[in-house]
Amino acid sequence: MQQTRVAVVGSANMDLVGTAAALPRPGETVLGSDFVMLPGGKGANQAVAAVRAGASCVFLGAIGSDAFGVTLRARITAAGVDTAHLRVVYGASGVALVMVGGAGENAILVTPGANEAFTGLTEDELAAVRAADVLVAQLEVPVETVTVAALAARSAGTRVVLNAAPARPVPAELLAAVDLLVVNETEAHALTGRAADEPAALLDLVPRAVLTLGGHGAWYVERDRPAVHVPAVKVDVVDSTAAGDAFTAALAVAWGEGRELVEAVHWAAAAGAACVRKLGASVALPRRVEIDELFSRPA
Repeated sequence: MQQTRVAVVGSANMDLVGTAAALPRPGETVLGSDFVMLPGGKGANQAVAAVRAGASCVFLGAIGSDAFGVTLRARITAAGVDTAHLRVVYGASGVALVMVGGAGENAILVTPGANEAFTGLTEDELAAVRAADVLVAQLEVPVETVTVAALAARSAGTRVVLNAAPARPVPAELLAAVDLLVVNETEAHALTGRAADEPAALLDLVPRAVLTLGGHGAWYVERDRPAVHVPAVKVDVVDSTAAGDAFTAALAVAWGEGRELVEAVHWAAAAGAACVRKLGASVALPRRVEIDELFSRPA
């Protein structure tokens, strides 16, 4: 099996993660139990997840000139991701404040920092996109940057996987370049204005889509084919923070390896389940052997 070449265009953040028995309500202070500081950001998470799932990966993004930026580059590089094109922007790196409750639920506040300055892709960066089998992108960096990358990928025959998160307007020019859209219920509603139980509405925008439903699994929809529900893999949930990133990356890797997309969604569901068993974002992203173990588990 040929190794999938993935290019990820997205964000890098330092995640400041605190845990407590219950999340605070507005105006409330609660005593937490643990604190960790970990590299994160949807782009960096998906790049690391792609490598752990068996791909080679180049990451295109921006970090700040602060101490967080130094740590982010070192950690992402140590994970096996190609960071030769990772920019350094004067000022603060992106930061995510993550609160995790006792049932694994979370609340996250992100300050973009250097991610907002990731604009104007260079020819070398575009060449890295064109050389990949699959481009994976999200919406924590300027949408104009994602659009330019997607158009470059489309021109070179590189498949485009867009994880349209966080929920925000997506221009028609970008959607026209997307081969596979990955969204959760909130993001699907923001794009279509329709209820989450109508995944086929996403096909008005793109030719293929996956609607993730957390513990209720996912729907895969494709034009001119029946919708397919993929059940979640049942595990004990510790922290769901990076489950979506593990899912999206594994889906892109499996598709790049030549798997049928329904099978790829099943494999991605196993990756998401493997991720939620551990605390933290990047440190919880599963390796291929963990994904395969859950994928082969009897239903």
